[in-house]
Amino acid sequence: MHCIVTRPAAQAADWVAALHALGAAASALPLIDIAPPTDPTPVRAAWERLPSRALVMFVSANAVQHFFALAPAGAGWPAGVRAGCTGPGTAAALQAAGVPAAAVVQPAPGAGLDSEGLWAQLEAEPWAGRQVLVVRGEEGRDWLADTLRERGADVAFVAAYRRCPPVLDAAGQALLARAQAEPAAHGWVFSSSEAVAHLRALVPAARWQGACALASHPRIAQAAREAGFGRVELLPAPTPAAVTAWAQRCAPIQSASQ
Repeated sequence: MHCIVTRPAAQAADWVAALHALGAAASALPLIDIAPPTDPTPVRAAWERLPSRALVMFVSANAVQHFFALAPAGAGWPAGVRAGCTGPGTAAALQAAGVPAAAVVQPAPGAGLDSEGLWAQLEAEPWAGRQVLVVRGEEGRDWLADTLRERGADVAFVAAYRRCPPVLDAAGQALLARAQAEPAAHGWVFSSSEAVAHLRALVPAARWQGACALASHPRIAQAAREAGFGRVELLPAPTPAAVTAWAQRCAPIQSASQ
């Protein structure tokens, strides 16, 4: 089965390369475009206040990359400030940007890769009066921020990037056409319910009953089911090896159903 990786272009390229290295057939079809913020001033101001934060929560690797792209010249990560994230990809991006591994906090192994999993690592601490910054796109889920505020933290947001609907090039359009023509031969790898929504907007009449999808969170799995995917599997901690195993597992089932 041919895996379609729907992450933004930079992450999708890395995933496709990793899947190829494991012998899986895979292509990138980014269903979310990432752009810099319209106004970089708030991000630059956030850097100035960074030493006063107890925690800076990054919602994705894109948040890390765009936040650090606007760092003042020569700026390093302040001592005593932790960087929170919900998955290993974002943790790796933080360390690549210069955040010490000891300063990175993320869900425990085996926990959900989401805000609830991160909160499990933080909830035992006193948060009253402490300052937290959430680095995200122009919109995002507020569960962790609301939870921290309930515990007395002062939570602020900064938009380090913009998430935009995709504009497919000729290769992307051809891949999407093949996936519609042969749904059982393609497996969709979703890491965002927004990507599912963009797919539905691109091809609103498409029928995906014969296709299978892999989702990294229950909300994403539900979005894929609502989009009409005939088989949806939840994989809370996706890795290239796990996705490859899923593709091998899914292919004969799809073939047998034809």
